[in-house]
Amino acid sequence: MDKPVCFIDTDSAGKLRVQQSALKILEQIQQPVVVVAVVGLYRTGKSHLMNRLAGKQTGFALGSTTESKTKGIWMWCVSHPTKAGTTLVLLDTEGLGDVDKGDPKHDTNIFSLAVLLSSTLVYNSRGTIDNKAVMDLQYVTELSECIKVKSSDEDADDSSEFVKFFPSFIWALRDFTLELKIDGKDVPEDEYLEFALKLKPGTSRSVIEYNFPRECIQKFFPSRKCFTFPFPTAPENMSRLGSLASADISSEFLKVTDHFCKFVFHDSCVKRLKVGHTVTGRVLGHLAKTYVDTISSGAVPCLENAVIAMATIENKAAVKEGLQVYQSEMEKLKDSFPLELKDVFSEHQHLSSTATQAFMKRSFKDTDGKYLKSLEVGNIIKLFDEHLCQNEHASKKRCEEILSSLSAPMMVKLKKGFYAKPGGYDLFCKDLEDIVNKYNSQAKKEVKAEEILEEFLKQKSVDSKAILQADKKLTEKEKKIKEEKEKAALLEQEIKAREEKLRQLEEKMEAERQSNEEMMRQMKEKMDEEMRLQREETERAMNRKLREQADLLQKSFKEEADVMRQEMEEFKRQNTESNRAGELVAILENSSRRHEEEVAMMMQQRSVQMMAIQQMIVRSEAEINRAREFAAIVENSSRRHEELMAKMIQQHREHMMAVHSSNGCRTM
Repeated sequence: MDKPVCFIDTDSAGKLRVQQSALKILEQIQQPVVVVAVVGLYRTGKSHLMNRLAGKQTGFALGSTTESKTKGIWMWCVSHPTKAGTTLVLLDTEGLGDVDKGDPKHDTNIFSLAVLLSSTLVYNSRGTIDNKAVMDLQYVTELSECIKVKSSDEDADDSSEFVKFFPSFIWALRDFTLELKIDGKDVPEDEYLEFALKLKPGTSRSVIEYNFPRECIQKFFPSRKCFTFPFPTAPENMSRLGSLASADISSEFLKVTDHFCKFVFHDSCVKRLKVGHTVTGRVLGHLAKTYVDTISSGAVPCLENAVIAMATIENKAAVKEGLQVYQSEMEKLKDSFPLELKDVFSEHQHLSSTATQAFMKRSFKDTDGKYLKSLEVGNIIKLFDEHLCQNEHASKKRCEEILSSLSAPMMVKLKKGFYAKPGGYDLFCKDLEDIVNKYNSQAKKEVKAEEILEEFLKQKSVDSKAILQADKKLTEKEKKIKEEKEKAALLEQEIKAREEKLRQLEEKMEAERQSNEEMMRQMKEKMDEEMRLQREETERAMNRKLREQADLLQKSFKEEADVMRQEMEEFKRQNTESNRAGELVAILENSSRRHEEEVAMMMQQRSVQMMAIQQMIVRSEAEINRAREFAAIVENSSRRHEELMAKMIQQHREHMMAVHSSNGCRTM
C-alpha cells in the first residue's frame, strides 16, 4: 500500500462498519501480521508517529487545528522492515475525547477495537503521567465490560485472562519537558512509568478510585514500555510537521523517534488469537468484521466466539484450499491417462499429503478432525475414485483400439469366409493366438488389459463355434475336444481378469491406508503445535503474574497478591486441561486404529474371495487337465487307429501286389 485507507468508520446511523475495500486488501495478505495501533486524546500527534513507523514523512492525515482529523480507524499495510515474510499493519485511531461526538460509547468502542485487533498498543498523550493523565485512560477500566473472554457465563468477570492475549503496551509521552527524576535520582523512562502506576495503600474511596485505573493497566498490560518525546520543533512550525525537513526538527526528538521505531520493529510480536493461532491479513479482516458487527448489534465482543467464528471460516476455506491443491494437480495428471495403476496411486498419495499440508497450514481448532475428515473422505477420496474411473475408461479405450487394430485382418477374413473351409478352425485359432500374443505385449501395463481381453475372447467365441461346427476336416470327437479346450481357455482368462481386479483393489486399499497414516501424522503434529502454543501462552501469563505478585508482596499489598495467586492457580488448571488435549491425539490414534481394523477386515473378506477364486482356479485347472487327458486319449486312439489303418492298407497293397504277380505268371 502506498497510502493509508479507511478501515473502520460509522454509517449514517452512527453505527460502526468495516470498509469492504480494506477487507479486500487484507484478504490478499497471506503472511503473518504485526499489528500496531495507536490510541490517545485527539490532537496529540498520534498520526505522525504512525507515519514514522511506515518509514514515511506523510501518510496518515495530520491535523493542525483543534478538530480531530482522523475519523474511525485508518489502516496502512507495509512490509515489515526487520521480519521477513511478515506484514506490518498500522492502525491510526480516531482521537479520544472529541467534543463533537454524539455517542458517549463511541470512544470506548474505538479503544476496545484497538486492543482486540493489535499486538502492540501505543497510548499517546502529552505532558507528564500525572493522575489526570492516568484518569484520561479511563477506557482501560471499562474493558472488562466491553470485552468477554468466554461465552459460557455472560455475567462472569473473566478479565483476569486478558493478560493472555492483550497486546503489549507502550506509553508515548509527547512534549515532555521534565527531568526524569524520582526522589532526586535520575531514572529510566520505564521506571518513571511504573512509579506513576504505583498503588496507594489504604481502602478509602479516594484511594480505591486512585488505584483502580492503575490496577487495570498493571493487570491487563503486564508488558509495558515508556518513551518520552521532547517538542519536535518550534510551536510556529507544528502545523507543518509533516512537511518539515529533518534539519528543522529537534535532533533529540528524531533520536527518540528512531529508538521508538526500532523497539516497535524488534519487540512487537506477530498477532495471535486466543488459542495461539497466527493471524494473517485475511484473518485480521475476519476478526475486525466479527468484532464490529457484534458491537454494532449492541452485544459485547467475545474472544471465544470470535475464535469459533474464525475457526469455522478458516477451516471451511482450508478444506477448499486443500481440495484445490489436489484437484488442480490431478487434472494435470489426467492429460497423461491411461497410466499404470501404481503411478496413479503414487501421485494420489503425494497429492493427498500435499493437500493435507495446505489444509493444516490454514486450519485451526479442528480438534475433532471434522474438517480434515471432510477434506479426505468427503472430497479427496471422491475425486480419487473419479480419476480412477477416468483412467480405467482411458485404458479401456486404448485396449479396445489395440484389439481393433490387431483383429482387423481377421475381421476381413471372416467377412470373406476365409475360415469357412476344411481346416479353417485351426487357421482361425492360429490367427487368434497371434492377436492375443501381440495384444499382451502391447497392453501388458494397461489397467483394463485382462478384462478387455476377456470380453474380446467371449465375442470371438461365437465366431469360433460357428467355424468349428462348419469345419468338415474335424470329426465330432475332435470338435468336442477343441470345444472343451476353448471353454477352458475362456475360463482361464476370466480367472486372470478377476485376479487382476482383486490385485488392483488391494493396491488401492493399501494406498488409502498409507494416505490415512500420513494424514493422522500431520494432524498429530498440528495438535502438538497448538498445544505447545497454548502452554507457552499460559506460561507467559503465569510468569507475568508471578512478577506482579512478587512486586505487590514487596509493597505490602497482600490482599491483591492473594487474588493474583488464585488467578495463577486457575492458569495452572487451564494448563493441565491443555495437557489433557493429548487425549485428543489418543482419540485420533484410536480412529486410525479403527480404520486399520476396517481395512484388515476388508482385506480378510478379499482373502476369502481370493481363496474362492483360487479354488475355482483349481477346479478349472482340474477340468482343463481332464479335458487335456481326454484329448490325449482321443488323440492316442486316433493315432493307433491311423497306424492300424496304415498297416491294413500296407497289407492290402502287399496282397494286391502278390495277386497281381501270381496272375502274371499264369498268363505266361
